[in-house]
Order: sequence, then C-alpha cells, then structure tokens
Amino acid sequence: MNNELTNQIRSKCDIVDIIGERIPLVARGKNFFGVCPFHDDSNPSLCVSREKQIYTCFSCHATGNVFTFIMNYEHMDFKETLHYLGERVGVDVSSVRIAKRNTKFDPFYDAYQFSLKYFQNNLLSKAGHDARDYLASRGIDDQVIKEFEIGLSLDQGDDLTRLLTSKNYSFAVLNQIGLSSDNRDVYIDRIMFPLYDLTGKVVGFSGRIYRDNGLNKYLNTKETPIFKKGQLLYHYHVAREECRLKKSVIVMEGFMDVIRASTIGIRNTVALMGTALTHEQLQLIKRLSNQIILCLDGDDPGVHATLSIGDMLLEEGVEARVLVLPNPDDPDSFILKQGKDKFVNLLENAITFNDFKLRKLKENVDFRSDEETAKYINQVLLETTKVQDSIRVEIILKKLAKEFDLSYNTLEMRFRELEKPKPKEVPVVVTYQEKKKKTKYEKAMEQILYFMLNNDWVISLFEKERFVFPNEESRLLASEVVYYYTTYGHINIPDFYTYVQDKEEVVNFLNDILASDYVESTSRDELFEYFGVIREYSRTQEIKRLTNSLQKEIDPIEQARIAEKIRKLRIGDNKNGWRN
Repeated sequence: MNNELTNQIRSKCDIVDIIGERIPLVARGKNFFGVCPFHDDSNPSLCVSREKQIYTCFSCHATGNVFTFIMNYEHMDFKETLHYLGERVGVDVSSVRIAKRNTKFDPFYDAYQFSLKYFQNNLLSKAGHDARDYLASRGIDDQVIKEFEIGLSLDQGDDLTRLLTSKNYSFAVLNQIGLSSDNRDVYIDRIMFPLYDLTGKVVGFSGRIYRDNGLNKYLNTKETPIFKKGQLLYHYHVAREECRLKKSVIVMEGFMDVIRASTIGIRNTVALMGTALTHEQLQLIKRLSNQIILCLDGDDPGVHATLSIGDMLLEEGVEARVLVLPNPDDPDSFILKQGKDKFVNLLENAITFNDFKLRKLKENVDFRSDEETAKYINQVLLETTKVQDSIRVEIILKKLAKEFDLSYNTLEMRFRELEKPKPKEVPVVVTYQEKKKKTKYEKAMEQILYFMLNNDWVISLFEKERFVFPNEESRLLASEVVYYYTTYGHINIPDFYTYVQDKEEVVNFLNDILASDYVESTSRDELFEYFGVIREYSRTQEIKRLTNSLQKEIDPIEQARIAEKIRKLRIGDNKNGWRN
C-alpha cells in the first residue's frame, strides 16, 4: 500500500469530525469526549484529540487514528476504509483495488435485494394501480415511494418463490430467511416496506394490507440469521447523518411514523418496530445523540412504553424529552390530521421526561383522600431524586408546597430521606478498568517509548546510546519507531498507526501505551534517569541468570569466572557494558 497516499488522506481528515458524525462528542478543554462505541459504556470515556488526531478510551483502552476508528466502527478492512475516506476528502483512490468480501450470508442479502427490486417493479406496473391509489390517499407520493423503496407483493401466491428458485435459491434457504413458507410466498397482495440493517442493507420486509380482506394489518419478516429485530433501528442508516446535523434523535414506534415525519422534512428519526426497547437498541440510540426525544403513540400502550424507555435512559444517565401526542394519535395519524406546523410546535415544546412522568402520576389520583394524596406526593419526591439539576428540584418542591399547602422544609426533609447519595458533578466521568499493576521497570520502558513517539530527538538519542529494552514487545515497538523515523525523518502518531496497522502485536502494545497517562516532553537528564532504571533491571536480570549458572557449574575455574562477572555487574563496571 502506498504510504504517501495513506498519509495524504489521513492528513486531510479531521478525526473529531469523522467520529462526531457517528457518536455525539462534547468539548472538554482542548479534547472531545463521547460514549465509547467499542464497549458497553454509560459514561463518556472516549477521548478524541484534534491536536494529535487520535482517540483513546480510558475504560476499554481502544485507541487509534481515523483509519482504525472507521475500520472498527464500520467493520471495514483497511482498503475499504482508505477508499471511503479518500473519496470523502477528495483524494484520488482509483489505484486502491478493493476485493469483494464474501460471507456466508451474501446469498441471503442478494435474495432480499432481488426481492426488493421485484416488489418495486410490481408497484410501478399495471398491477400496482390500486396500491398506488391507496398510498396516494395516505399522502405517500412518488417521491416518498422512491425514497423508502416501497413495493408491492402480488396475489398469485408463489410468484416470487418461483423467480428465486429459478435463480438457484433453494426452498430451504427461502424458507429459512422468511421470503417463503412451505415453499410459497410469505407476502401476498401487500404493500411492501423494506427493513434495513445498520448499514442500509435490506434484511426484511413489513407487508401492509391495502384492501379490506380481514387479514392482520401488518405482516413482518420473522427472525432470521440476518434480521434480529431487537438489534436494529428502522431508518438508522439515514438518521445517523441527520442526527448529527440536528444534534438530536427522535425515537418513534413504527416505520410509518418515520416515513410520515420525513414527508414534512423531519428525518432525524428512528423507529423501534415495536414498543419494547432492547439494550442493544438503547446503545444505538445513545450513539446517535445525547439529545433524545421520545415520540411514541399517545394511547395507553404508547404512554407505558414512553415511561419504560424513559426510565431505561435515566438509568444510563440520560434524561430524554417527550413529545406528547393526544390519545389515540400516533405521529403518522397526527401529522396527517393536524399537519406539519402543529407537529413541529409539539416538537419544539417537548417536555422533560421527568415532567411527563409527574403528569402521569397525577392522573386518576383522588385528592380528596389524604392517603392517596400523601402517596402521590411521596411518588413525586421519589421521582425528583432522579433529577440532576438542583434548580429544577427546588422548583418542583416549591410547586408541591404551594399546591398542597405544605411546608417547604417538610418536603425538603422528606426529599433528603429519599435521595440517594449522588456523586460530585465532574465534567467527564471516566470508568477505568482494573489493570495489572506495572513495575517501575515496565513504567520506565513505556515512558521512554511514549517520549519517542512524541519527541524526535529522543529517538536519535535512543539510537546513539545503543539502548536495548529487555522486554520483547518493547523492543518490537522501539524498532518500528526507529525505522519509521529513519525512513520519513519525523514521527507522527496518527500516520505511524497507519504504518503498523497490519502488525497486531505492535498495535496492541501501542494502544496500551497511548491509553496510559504518560507525560509527553522530557529533558535529557530525566531521560537518562529512565535509561538508568532499565539498565538496572537488565543488570539485575543478568545477575540472576549468572547466579543460577554458578549454582549449576561444577568446574572451579568457570565458577571463578562467573563469580567475577557477577562482582563487576554488582559494582556497575562500565568495562562490562553496564552503566549506573
């Protein structure tokens, strides 16, 4: 691979912009912090440095440059990443040849892609006239049909199955992936909405009836090897960029809500395809934005889902806002009936989840009963303990005191009893994994290497001193640093990452060093102190080795020779090659 090309592409990329498109980042001083996507992270432990053009997670120790982030986040290989970033920054990457990667699931994706085109052709054909009329009556025009790749399954019963088997797909495969059942089409005479994975590949369908035939309104693809509903969010692959631009994500229940919102220009939306939120979906939502708006149905199940999801987000340290729809509207029906302006007004006036929950707690309470009133007040106080803003807490307590003619001090005392101890607020909360305690020798080796990565003159001195690390992984990394510096005349950490990206052992050790809290600059005297620590270690290890040999040696002359070597090592004889 042309190193000049990779360095040119890397130098034109801003790692903060690239990562910030994928996960929300917050500026803290000269660095940016976000929730790490490479482990189950609740607090923002990923640090991104614009100055150094690298990222580091202080919890799982994922570290690297813009290439390694894209490779790990998007599951691309290096050439694919190079091609993607090169096209992004306007560098000619025509010389980069990408071989198609085949997986065991490729036939499944291909079958779905073929089915998508088949359904789309059906809708545009004469047979799709009634379905197009139905969609038009629902405000779904040709532009929306094209954007969301809407199609139509015919009423023959085995049309798609016959086509796919003629292309060498077996009945067993078609039945497995949910396109056929008992060797016949699963979807018959339904408007077809494709369902996508996180990268935008079609992995399933939702078929909706458009005639009054007594069947279930929707029929969705069953769970398959490529379609795990609980691990996906509808519209995620489109919403990712929109959420970055709008700095928020709107969570809805169904794909029709997302489609309807897009007709009025609102596209920073994802759908759960149901009311239950899984842990995997929760992590995906947090990646999109830390400003989350819940816009679920206004009926009782929708309210219950809002309360459940809001509580899950609170446990993750995120308080969502809630767009409150009147019962029984969902976003789709509300926008159809009330129009864009009223929906946007509700969106702009979305309330905090805590306020929404307090409203719901108040419903159906008989305030003529002292017992019910006291129970309600205690519930409000308990929910208020979850509020992180002390000013909001005081406002809530004052409102309660005024509404029920109670002493503020009484409410505050009860609030303090219910309140759990809260950690002190800090700009960034970082959770560190327990790591094996390093010896002073290991710390010295890693500090020297860190100096070398950040100071060219240290590399020159390292070479001049003919310094050798006693640790193999340190020797390997030092060798790569020296070679890189000798070849290119300057050490640059993000470009050095690219240079060693195919050397797993070196990359892993480099990650460990950069994820540690070492200082960057040093003086010559301080550097020689670290050199001395390593020489002391090497000398100690050599004394141990010779002592062991001495114990095994039976020749008196050889014993005397080894003993003399040990003596000289212990006094630090420079003639023996050791320095104090």
